[in-house]
Amino acid sequence: MSEASDASLAAAARTRLYRDGVLALEGFPAEDISEHLATPGSVVWLDLCAPTAADFSMINAELGLHELAIEDALHERQRPKLDRYPHHLFISAYTAGLNAAAGGLEASEIAVFVTGHALITVRKDAGFDIGKVTARWDASPDLAGHGIGFLLYGLLDVIVDGHFATVQRLDDSIEELQDLLFSEDRKQIHAVQRGTFEVRRDLVVLRRIVLPMREVVNSLMRRDLNVVSEPMAPYYQDVYDHVLRVTEWTESLRDLVTTILETNITIQGNRMNLIMKKVTSWAAIIAVPTAITGFYGQNLPYPGFGRESGFIFSTAVIVALSTLLYLTFKRKDWL
Repeated sequence: MSEASDASLAAAARTRLYRDGVLALEGFPAEDISEHLATPGSVVWLDLCAPTAADFSMINAELGLHELAIEDALHERQRPKLDRYPHHLFISAYTAGLNAAAGGLEASEIAVFVTGHALITVRKDAGFDIGKVTARWDASPDLAGHGIGFLLYGLLDVIVDGHFATVQRLDDSIEELQDLLFSEDRKQIHAVQRGTFEVRRDLVVLRRIVLPMREVVNSLMRRDLNVVSEPMAPYYQDVYDHVLRVTEWTESLRDLVTTILETNITIQGNRMNLIMKKVTSWAAIIAVPTAITGFYGQNLPYPGFGRESGFIFSTAVIVALSTLLYLTFKRKDWL
């Protein structure tokens, strides 16, 4: 590998070495992975952010990763999944978060290679804060003795917690839309319509992210994969329970958003019916003087023709009938 490629990989890589369940070293060169793995009881973590194909050539030489897994790690928009290869596992997953400034849900893709003694995380961009994962590991040093199972658990726990926080914020947004649903303010009505479609769009994206994670976590707990040891099983079960809760929560919110959309359409229809009733009622009231004045405008003699009493009589009829119609419509709540 060229010196420039070595330098770029070193700048983008983060490393950790656990030996006999204790954090022994951080920030060592990625080229030293095979040397450290030669020592019994060693577990290595390597993190790469937006690596190139050249960066993977050295990693492949160190760990012998499958070419199809490397191809999936390099290309974006992979489906969340767990692939099993002869010497390692490959996991594709997404973190999720709501960006208040940009508006909408933001997802960051992460690829994970799992071997017997090494965990390699490949972030497609810098959207995922890997520092949260290392902080989660440091918060549970007593579990570090379980090796790869412990490291992978910390990573999945942070990812799923992010999903949980995102669906919680979407739930809060939906509650705000429900509060505005019956507002008479025109601006609020438009806010409900716009906000509902935005939340629905975010839920569709989130569902694509969280739904396959059930199968990923469930498959990891299979005994034949030898990833989750008996002491770590309850922790993975806890992650799986969180995945199920997020999935069910997302589905329920999608149903709730659909209900809000239907309710909003019904409310708008009712408001339109009320407006039509008012317009029709006023048209009926206006039709009375129009009909009477039109009748008295004929070029034919009629009672009171050419006399002041005829004008007074016609005016009295207009006022009486218009008042009667107004009171009738008001009593029927048409005005």
